[in-house]
Amino acid sequence: MRFPPPPFAARLAQAVATAGTPLCVGIDPWPDRLPGARPGDSRDTLAALAARFGHAVVNAVVGQVAAVKPQFAFFEQLGPPGMAALAEVCAAATEAGLVVVGDAKRGDIGSTAAAYAAATLAPDAPFRCDALTVSPFLGPDTLEPFLAAADAAQGGLFVLLRTSNAGSARWQAPVADDLAGWLTDAGAARQGADGLSNVGAVVGATHPGALAAMRSKLPHAWLLVPGFGAQGGTARDVAAAARSDGLGALIVSARGATFPDKADGAYDADPTTWIRARVADIVSELRAEWPRFGVVR
Repeated sequence: MRFPPPPFAARLAQAVATAGTPLCVGIDPWPDRLPGARPGDSRDTLAALAARFGHAVVNAVVGQVAAVKPQFAFFEQLGPPGMAALAEVCAAATEAGLVVVGDAKRGDIGSTAAAYAAATLAPDAPFRCDALTVSPFLGPDTLEPFLAAADAAQGGLFVLLRTSNAGSARWQAPVADDLAGWLTDAGAARQGADGLSNVGAVVGATHPGALAAMRSKLPHAWLLVPGFGAQGGTARDVAAAARSDGLGALIVSARGATFPDKADGAYDADPTTWIRARVADIVSELRAEWPRFGVVR
């Protein structure tokens, strides 16, 4: 007999506690920064390099962090071979025991939203993820198909609330409290024994004040926190995202964790060693701010 997986929030809490760090490494295969890429490379070549890069990230971070976050757009721009690479990387990360957060920021109405959800959250999805980033700005009804798919698969959602880009406040700040209230209501029936919900929110590290405010308003939500590192968010900034027990926050580093500042021949030949060492440094940096909390290390 096959038993259903534990709810997403419980899987993520266990993964963070086991890794001893809230770090989530982004997999963003920028074509002009891919190890081994050359000017004029075809999409087929770049897609093969993107798959190789994704595998390298997975191999480098397994045992060090809880989760990875493939950015769909970087794979999608490479066409069908890029999408095949995305499917391959998602499957490899799952096989390695990592929590996979698909960063696609989907949002649409009715059957279209259901189709997006089926492509990513269903047990037999071609781009199978444990959780998906979604946009709420077409209205709450557009999130219902994603919620239904996540519930059926014991998966999770991260709803855009206060994103890390500089212009986000203009349209997001006025609705943040209302959206936080909706997230609280949606998450109330989806909480596990630790009080954490399968319905999370995206709140950028570049808005420390908003991060602390949303942590207070959403005590039961996992917060996915981009903007750490390359975008300017510090370890001290992102510490505000955690609950008092050290859980509830997933801190994202993508470029800063996976690309060196300068050309490196050894990195081009095999980026795994460089990424592994860089991730270890970032984990140490985060832990310097996390000892006040109770995360198991």
